[in-house]
Formats: sequence, structure tokens, C-alpha cells
Amino acid sequence: MQALVTGGAGFIGSNIVDSLVDGGHHVRVLDDLSTGYAENVNAEAELLVGEVVDADLVARAVEGAEVVFHQAAHRAVLRSVEQPLATDHANVHGTLTVLKAAADAGVRRVVYASSSSVYGGADRLPTPESAPTWPRSPYAVTKLTGEHYCRVFAELYGVETVAMRYFNVYGPRQRPDSAYAAVIPLFIEALRQGVPARVHGDGKQSRDFTFIDDVVAANLAAASAPAERCSGNAYNIAGGCAYSLLDMLAILGDILDVEWQTDHGDPRPGDVRHTRADISAARNDLGHDPEVDFADGLARTVAWFTHR
Repeated sequence: MQALVTGGAGFIGSNIVDSLVDGGHHVRVLDDLSTGYAENVNAEAELLVGEVVDADLVARAVEGAEVVFHQAAHRAVLRSVEQPLATDHANVHGTLTVLKAAADAGVRRVVYASSSSVYGGADRLPTPESAPTWPRSPYAVTKLTGEHYCRVFAELYGVETVAMRYFNVYGPRQRPDSAYAAVIPLFIEALRQGVPARVHGDGKQSRDFTFIDDVVAANLAAASAPAERCSGNAYNIAGGCAYSLLDMLAILGDILDVEWQTDHGDPRPGDVRHTRADISAARNDLGHDPEVDFADGLARTVAWFTHR
């Protein structure tokens, strides 16, 4: 199989690239390297540097591809609050550009990286894909808009599409040195350095965390699942269990064998209180079940940070 991975120099995308290369597939990467890193890209993959809003470049990138894994995006909720126009341009126009190029090139399937943030803090936990969507940040709005475009392209243009609603992905290669870094690498760095972990709010907010290996496996399953089951649909991709931030700090403290402290600040705009996914649809339609439990995933992540 020939595949294109947009955002393939980033955390999730580069792990997908590695798995595809290991499986013997030919892989092309499109990344503007604004948040990704060229050193993340597997040496066996072809790297094109540029933006997903560049129609000519995207057309070159999709040429010959059977499957596109569209991971490129402005990801951070907080950044989207601060820069809504830039987030919309990259995430909405970029996704539409990828879908149009895929349709023109005869790509069989586009696997699209969406987000649990489309639910906006669902009343029903665990949350099924049928739950109402109520985005609470510009980022979440762009991800839901991308889902609608995927469905429409599946219905009107014959491109098979599968949208993946990621729940709090973590693991090796996720970096703590960004202004918008995810909470797990930040907590690991704080505990390793012996400083209080910065917690927004009371720390009792809970999340359904998903280890990167399970996300990669879900993407590969979505690329090959029967179209009659999955095309045009969106799926929760999650661990299936929820942990509070304080729970996570306790587990990390045990792994690192350190005492931990917290520095509490105001809740972040756009954040929701609790998330937990119903993952039965991905199990039934894609044949995907997560395999890495939270404590094991955290231990693997700590090991990567310790030896990188």
C-alpha cells in the first residue's frame, strides 16, 4: 500500500508512519514542521515540507496514494482560543483541501483525526458517538466541521472516509517543551525535576486517556475495515476508562518513586470537566480494542522520557 500521512512529523503522525513502514508500506509525509520535527520522520519515508492548505503541494502529496491518514492540524484548545482564525484556516480549509485532492486523485480512503472535544462535555458517560455534539472551543468547532466534510465527501464524491475522535492521546514522542503541551509530559517533567505540577482547577477533572500504540492500531484498522461498515462514520478512539489528574499524579509518583506536589491555577477556557468514551462502535465496526492500560502506558512514557 502507498500511504500519505499529513502531520507525519508530529507525535501521532510519526508513530503511524513508523508502523506503516514496519509493515512494508510506501509512505509519504506532508508536514510544515511548525510543531513536528524532521527527526521524527522515519528514514524510509518520503518527506514533503509544506502546509495542507497548499492545494498544489497536497495534490502532489496524494498522487498514487491509496490511503491518506490526515493528522495535520492546529491541535491545542488554548491556541485556538487565542488564534481562532489560524486554527480555522489550518483545520477546516486544510481538511477540505486534503479531501478534494484525495477525490481528484482517486484515493480509496481518508482516515481523519478528529477529537473528543466535539462533544463539549457530554452529559452521558461513557459517551457514544450518537451523543449530541456541542463544541466549546474554536478547535472543537473545526474538528466537527472536518467530520461533516468527511461525511459529505463519502456521500457525494466516492471517497471512503473514517473520522477518529481521539480521547487524550499520550505516549513516547509527546513533548513537554511547547506553550500548549499536553498534561502528561508536563507532569512527568515536573515530577522528574522535583517541582510542583501545575494543575488547572482542582485536579478532579477526569479524562479517558489513550496510549499512542492503541491510536496507531486504530488508524490501521480504520484504513482496512469494510467500507459498508465504517465509511462516512466517526468513532471514539479511547482507553475506555477515566482517571482524574490527581489519580494520574499518584500513578506517576509511584512509577518515579517520588513525592509529588501541585500548584493549582484557574481552569483553562474551553476545557470540559469529564470525558469517558463508549468504545463499542470501534470494536464492532473497525475490529479495534485498546490493549494498553493506563498505568502501563504511563510507565512506558516515563521510560521514554528518561532515556531519550
